[in-house]
Amino acid sequence: MNVNLLQTPIDYLKGVGPNRAKVMRSELGIETYDDLLNFFPNRYLDKTRFYKINELQRNSAEVQVVGKITHIKTVAQKRGKRLVADFTDGTGKMELVWFRGHKWIRENLKLNTPYVIFGKTNWFNGLFSMPHPDMELVEDYKKQLRTAMQPVYPSTEKLAKAGISNRVINKMMQQLFIESKGRFQETLSKEILAEQKLIPKAEALFNIHFPKSQELLAKAQFRLKFEELFFIQLQLIRKNLLHKKKIKGYIFESVGEHFADFYNNHLPFALTGAQKRVIKEIRADLGSGAQMNRLLQGDVGSGKTIVALMAMLIALDNDFQACLMAPTEILSIQHYNGLQELCEKMDLELALLTGSTKTAKRREIHEKLENGEINIIIGTHALLEDKVQFKNLGLAVIDEQHRFGVAQRSKLWKKSRSQEGEKLSLPSGGTKGVLLPPHILVMTATPIPRTLAMSLYGDLDISVIDELPPGRKPVKTVHRYDSNRLKVFGFIRDEIKKGRQVYVVYPLIQESETMDYKDLMDGYESIAREFTDFQISIVHGQMKPDAKDYEMDRFVKGETQIMVATTVIEVGVNVPNASVMIIESAERFGLSQLHQLRGRVGRGAEQSYCILMTGHKLSEDSRTRLQTMTTTNDGFEIAEVDLKLRGPGDLMGTQQSGVLNLHIADIVKDNQILQHARHVASMVLKEDPNLQLEKNKIILHTFTQITRKKTIWNYIS
Repeated sequence: MNVNLLQTPIDYLKGVGPNRAKVMRSELGIETYDDLLNFFPNRYLDKTRFYKINELQRNSAEVQVVGKITHIKTVAQKRGKRLVADFTDGTGKMELVWFRGHKWIRENLKLNTPYVIFGKTNWFNGLFSMPHPDMELVEDYKKQLRTAMQPVYPSTEKLAKAGISNRVINKMMQQLFIESKGRFQETLSKEILAEQKLIPKAEALFNIHFPKSQELLAKAQFRLKFEELFFIQLQLIRKNLLHKKKIKGYIFESVGEHFADFYNNHLPFALTGAQKRVIKEIRADLGSGAQMNRLLQGDVGSGKTIVALMAMLIALDNDFQACLMAPTEILSIQHYNGLQELCEKMDLELALLTGSTKTAKRREIHEKLENGEINIIIGTHALLEDKVQFKNLGLAVIDEQHRFGVAQRSKLWKKSRSQEGEKLSLPSGGTKGVLLPPHILVMTATPIPRTLAMSLYGDLDISVIDELPPGRKPVKTVHRYDSNRLKVFGFIRDEIKKGRQVYVVYPLIQESETMDYKDLMDGYESIAREFTDFQISIVHGQMKPDAKDYEMDRFVKGETQIMVATTVIEVGVNVPNASVMIIESAERFGLSQLHQLRGRVGRGAEQSYCILMTGHKLSEDSRTRLQTMTTTNDGFEIAEVDLKLRGPGDLMGTQQSGVLNLHIADIVKDNQILQHARHVASMVLKEDPNLQLEKNKIILHTFTQITRKKTIWNYIS
């Protein structure tokens, strides 16, 4: 098929015209024939055939079934009631469910009479159910004309207003297939098609828009999902390989005095196997001659900071400087204090640079950085300012990477005295005297499920610290209802008498700051009434920074036994003596936030506890979250559940809201296809890194087309 036809502006397709084209551009981003072709239905109305209940698949297609209602009952639920009918066809049983219109429906349903039902099925507790089905008695159905399987396309209010209905889009598709004669170029090699048992591209496109059967639809969906994920992974893996080949890095040959002194004399505890493995991976990168680009994942308290420090010491041993950048001032200060403590007996100069560093101090820091007196600098975004220049920055550690954009990360590249570094290739005699970009180590305490990591950070090498330091006991987590509050107060009293400290955290949801503030103050008052014999700190977002620091400081020094706070303490407070974390209205928190808060306790050698307090009314999702928290301490397992509950967009925070702009694949539901596509992509590149072999020409051609239109950063917001 003529590729140029697909680049034709959508205005020229019969039945579109300039007005409709304008709406389609603004609402759906459809500019060309090709964009329309890749605008896929999000569901299907299948009226081609009747399904037996025992043949139903757990997919999102809508189906029609013939059977009889044998029983009707009303079931109470959290809000109101639902009407449930048992429906059977001789091969199995399913439920029909109505949430409204009960009286009318109940009066009109006929028991033991054949019906044709049509709707979307849900799979729950080992049974299919169909909410609000379309129903027709079989005798009435026989008098109607039957229609085929109909695609339903995503729509918006503006499209509907402009008269671009589902039917209109369907007609446009038909016109597109008439003009192109349904001939579309293949995009994958014959080898891949055969090995993966994929149907041809043209057949897949036809059956995604005009499916002849459920089976062909499933094959078309699999083929198109695989292809989409395959090319994204190909781009990420290739980027990583090219990066290693093309972007040279300083070779840190020696592991010298600083590293050895720290390892032998100042390590606060023996390294875990996981920490040793990760340090080995980092050392290999630093000595490879390519710029390191590594993501270090580890749960709260797994000892990432020690690993980062040891990597920085290797940079110092090779006469370079290092920096650590954190997203907030409170976190920067904590890193600074932590590193100062670890390095206090070593002859090193550390500095802290944040937005609130005074001008005179700032000048002094700028000067000492440029002449190389400062070995390690810790700071916030302030490190990215143009005025900040290093004598020779060899390693940049970035904490909580997803809070920094790609552009910000690359700013660090240009921080040494010259900006030529990344353009220079290495002279054969090593790296002395040549300015290159620093090595990059990105740390995150937000465990990212493998699926998401493969897509979001597929261009980084990933290291995982998956064990806690010795002597750390896992935090015991329990869920208690408000009615158990007196028992919980008794438990707090016992723990404080043992010399421990307690956090009580209230949710903070911006929209209702006044309400949250009231919750916090009510909570504070009831705790103050209950524990008159103890000292209490209070911290919330509306306090002035000085007051907040003063209260935090009292708690850190052990002058107060209870800290009542909003989520401002989620990151950055380290009080080993605090052994109880009470989370009020726990159902209002996301899983990763609950997990982060729980990470504030369990930092000492004593047994720690996390108590999740809620009312009795809980949604299904809230129950799942609370149950997950009480059954596992594994951040990665928690992140997987979170990903399923919230979808990839929410998981990475608002900046990443459209995490992956995919046409058809869903990285949560299609996790297995994603892993498989990544494996196939890496095998192809292993054999043929530049896609030069005859059999891969078609892949190279498609890859070039896609990357010309879309780089990986278009997929990843």
